[in-house]
Amino acid sequence: MSEKNRDGKRSARERLIEERERQKARDRRRRTLIVSAAVVGVLGLAAVVGLIAANAGDDGEEASGPVVAPSGATGKDALAIPVGKDSAKSTLVIWEDFRCPACKSFEDNYRDTIHELSDEGQLKVEYHLATLIDGNMGGSGSLRSANAAACAQDAGKFTEYHDVLFQNQPPETDDAFAKNDRLIELAGKVEGLDTAAFKQCVNEGTHDSWAVKSNEAFQAGGFQGTPTVLLNGENIFGDQQNPLTPDKLRQKVEEVAKG
Repeated sequence: MSEKNRDGKRSARERLIEERERQKARDRRRRTLIVSAAVVGVLGLAAVVGLIAANAGDDGEEASGPVVAPSGATGKDALAIPVGKDSAKSTLVIWEDFRCPACKSFEDNYRDTIHELSDEGQLKVEYHLATLIDGNMGGSGSLRSANAAACAQDAGKFTEYHDVLFQNQPPETDDAFAKNDRLIELAGKVEGLDTAAFKQCVNEGTHDSWAVKSNEAFQAGGFQGTPTVLLNGENIFGDQQNPLTPDKLRQKVEEVAKG
């Protein structure tokens, strides 16, 4: 065999060996990428599962202990906080959540009219408290603020404190009302409310179970969301074709009073 042929065969073998080595390197890289992707996928899944578990576990505080209704609460299971005179011919039932932005909007627009009609003796208001945002966003601000409002009712200061909470409502994603210290701080805006009895009621969660029961009643009622506003049993706030206004509310109440 000539030297030239031997060199050609050796060169072919070398090329084959080199190609095999390159293929092995490609296979190693591919296996590394597959393993890396699998690890990332597992870690990503773990992160998602962790997030779901965190949200599921942070679905609002679970209340324990007996159901203690606030002073003067009325209706089935004493879940309504009444404001106004019993002799009023019209009753406005309002379901609200202190973390609910739409509830704040309703209050900002209708607060003065509702207070005026109530002060005039034409309208009795029954406030019902829900804790929907705790369930939707996580946290416990809806529950904590509902308890604090019930504590204010014990002190005869519900209306004033109710208004203060909505006027100082944090952004929906900010669970500031979960902090009892913040709720007690806001009580300082209501004359005569920042007392030892109020602080104890807030810190001990005296009405937590009552607030949970109130939210259960809201869910059982089949309402679409908060605020739900019923005038003499009729839902008057959700009709987009004939939207409610403060003037329309006053007109409806005055018509009943005249009739």
